[in-house]
Amino acid sequence: MPQPNFAERSCVFDTYWHFAAERLNMFYRRLEGAPSPWTDDQILQAHRFTNVYRVTDRVSQYLVGEVQYGTGRSQAIDEVFFRTLLFKIFNKIETWEAIESELGPIGWQSANLERLDDVLHSIVGRGQSIYSAAYIMPSPAFGRKKKHSNHLRLLAKMMDDRLPSRISSAKSLNSVYEELLAYTGIGKFLAFQFAIDLNYSSIIDFPESEFVVAGPGAHDGISKCFPRASPGDAEQLIMAVAERQTEEFKKRGIVFPGLYGRPLQPIDCQNLFCEISKYSRVSHPEIRGVANRQRIKQVYRGARRPIKVPVFPPKWNLRVRPVEVSAPTGLVSFDAQPRLL
Repeated sequence: MPQPNFAERSCVFDTYWHFAAERLNMFYRRLEGAPSPWTDDQILQAHRFTNVYRVTDRVSQYLVGEVQYGTGRSQAIDEVFFRTLLFKIFNKIETWEAIESELGPIGWQSANLERLDDVLHSIVGRGQSIYSAAYIMPSPAFGRKKKHSNHLRLLAKMMDDRLPSRISSAKSLNSVYEELLAYTGIGKFLAFQFAIDLNYSSIIDFPESEFVVAGPGAHDGISKCFPRASPGDAEQLIMAVAERQTEEFKKRGIVFPGLYGRPLQPIDCQNLFCEISKYSRVSHPEIRGVANRQRIKQVYRGARRPIKVPVFPPKWNLRVRPVEVSAPTGLVSFDAQPRLL
């Protein structure tokens, strides 16, 4: 653990823990049907921030509940891998639903990549974006003019290389990450994100606590919390924060229920550093960080749809009065919320 740099922290580090607790409480209050606003925090009221736990965000919920474990979805290794990577490359629910509207249920055995390419080209031709803005998605070098065409070629190469089988036989989450990182167009942060997404599925099951990769937003948040830390300290600091969370919440008198008892994982702490990077632009404008950004671009405009009861990978065993079990996958959904203390 990088003790010297961890010890030299700013006031933003205190805010990190208060932000985590209040943003999670907002999630639970909304699930309980409380009226908006779900917080007295004016910054949280005015701006949009992701949920504390990555799996509870809208896109991850769709990935788990519909793409990976949805009713009728095959749990064969190739099929789960293909669906997961195809969805995550674009990372946009609207793109997935537009594809299935045209081609029917997506599967590797029935996939026609040229037809899929045509459908994506048609969506773009209508002036619609097919990629989410959440990640920077460079075009892999496969000789096609369109980025989405190159991404389909990348996915085809993964399947031809029997990557799903290699990943299902991997001995660690880091090994999964290394397998993904070997492909053109997939950098360190993206390979880590894809590894986490595959780890939600039925084909692998590793502790999320194994390792972490810090993205650009997290680097900025870390630089605000730990002004003397070097960029090379980022992953060690995230791991240290995840390991010390109980102590840090207790030190500040914060009751943190976790996600139905599940503590923060390194991927969640990484995301929180990204979010505190944004939050602190208003709460601590005097602390600039390495990115030196001064305002939050994403304004909260109100929920467009009711929040759904969350679903989680069944292997996590987050069972709070299961109300529906989707055979044969065993996907559990919940209607009971932990009590807010």
